[in-house]
Amino acid sequence: MKEEKKLGKAFDRKLFARVFRNAREYRLVFALSGISAILISAFSVLTPSLVGALIDNAITNKNAELLFQLIMAMLLVLIGEVSFQLIFTYTANLLGESVIRDLRIQLFKKILRFKMTYFDRSAIGILVTRAVSDMQKIGEIFSQGFFTIIADLLKMFVVACVMLYLNFRLSLVVFGVLPILLIATRWFQQAMKLAFVEVRAQVAQLNAFVQERLNGIRIVQLFNRFNQEQQKFININEKHQNAWLRTVWYNSIFFALAELIASITTGLIVWYGGLQNVGGIRAEEYGDIFTFILLSSMLFRPLRHIADKFNVLQMGMVAASRVFAILDTESKIDDAGSETDPRLQGAIEFKDVRFSYVEGEEVLKGISLKIKPGSKVAIVGSTGAGKSTIINLLNRFYDIDSGEISIDGVNIKDFTLDSLRSNIAVVLQDVFLFADTIANNISLKKESISLEKIKEAAKQIGVDEFIERLPDTYAYNVKERGSMLSSGQRQLISFLRAYVSDPSILILDEATSSIDSESEQLIQKASVKITEGRTSIIIAHRLATIQSADVIYVMSSGEIVEHGTHKDLLAQKGYYYELHQAQFLKEQKEAALKV
Repeated sequence: MKEEKKLGKAFDRKLFARVFRNAREYRLVFALSGISAILISAFSVLTPSLVGALIDNAITNKNAELLFQLIMAMLLVLIGEVSFQLIFTYTANLLGESVIRDLRIQLFKKILRFKMTYFDRSAIGILVTRAVSDMQKIGEIFSQGFFTIIADLLKMFVVACVMLYLNFRLSLVVFGVLPILLIATRWFQQAMKLAFVEVRAQVAQLNAFVQERLNGIRIVQLFNRFNQEQQKFININEKHQNAWLRTVWYNSIFFALAELIASITTGLIVWYGGLQNVGGIRAEEYGDIFTFILLSSMLFRPLRHIADKFNVLQMGMVAASRVFAILDTESKIDDAGSETDPRLQGAIEFKDVRFSYVEGEEVLKGISLKIKPGSKVAIVGSTGAGKSTIINLLNRFYDIDSGEISIDGVNIKDFTLDSLRSNIAVVLQDVFLFADTIANNISLKKESISLEKIKEAAKQIGVDEFIERLPDTYAYNVKERGSMLSSGQRQLISFLRAYVSDPSILILDEATSSIDSESEQLIQKASVKITEGRTSIIIAHRLATIQSADVIYVMSSGEIVEHGTHKDLLAQKGYYYELHQAQFLKEQKEAALKV
């Protein structure tokens, strides 16, 4: 918001310079655009001059040969102007598209490395707006803004010089009206600055709202939220419309006023020139009157264009301020580690780890635990106890407040992020699949994971049968978020994805919840195979799935309250025992209801 307020008050030269620094790699294209703009200006004023000469020298003197020569000259001028206009249009757009291509790559690379905290606090729809529509507006600074304004200013300067050279008195008539249009242009320019800040804000809000509702369409329909969400959309859409109508209103006033001033100027030229002619002015100066009518149009039209193109420029600058705000955001996990061990043993230790998502509200309160290499460890507890937070911290999606987390005796901060995360695979409860083939969703397009390797892995963990039954087997496109598969099938794909990556540490985060019994049997079978020979951490609500774990850690309110084997914890008759009894009774009631 600070950038937008600053932009609304004055033209931000530093921001403008930063935008153009991104064009330094394309100096040749930049030069071609600039040279073309200059030549367009030169060619554009030749036609009115030739028209004046044609009237005064060819038509008045009835010189057919000169008439033909001047018409041919006008044709050549037209061809030249069109040719340079083509070069200018292409090079300006090429420059703009090249710059935003580079900027978009920078932005996407930056976003991919942001901490999860950033995404927790940012609307995805707004980020999409920055990466797509805002980027396009930056490109328009080059293709429709800056160079067009420069070309128009050059044209106005050349036209003014030609006017003074041809007829000083008629020039004064035109220049006398020009200040009125300049004042109107300045007012329009200032009004549109603030208007476009509001437009971009409303576009981002609309995108964010639509994206969020489409992602949550199942909830909207399940809870019959049609009317409420429709009303919210109407309100946001109305604000979006009003923001645009404000710009339309300013445009309507300005362009109507500009047309009126241009018409008055034409009338003044005819009136003054006619009076001079009636007073005995030489006949050949009829050509000057026609020339000045054309030149005045060429003088005022670029001024109107400049105001219009300044809108484009201003909108691009607003977009640039938003994009650069993201590029300048420091929300990156420190990746200063030097350890790049390609294969870890999997000995994990948490030493008095404290962590809070929100400052002052601890989620983990001095957690300490040890996990032996190759062991199978379970973490249980009620919702909000901090189980999934441990997984987030182990992967360094967030950095801890205090304490230490180590793997194989090395602080995880000393590993590079790539080496750390390549040794850890996670199977989440909410499986995310891309709109791509099953094979690509499993391999994530890693060159080291071939289709043959995927098929062999699928056979090993017993999920190949359901894939082979699909229409295109491993080439089957699962569509957005895997909507063409059941929740159980998506979970099996997630297991296979983790297995083919051959991790040192495997994490199953509620991997068997909310699925059908048939898929659960397949997943239980796959779990046995996938956890063999590697450190495995299982987070579960259902205690029946973790009874074979080597150690079970019981969490409550961000603390480890018990740990031991299933048998030992039952014997203690503490927190774990109460959880087990509650689930046992619940399962008995459910079984009785089915009977």
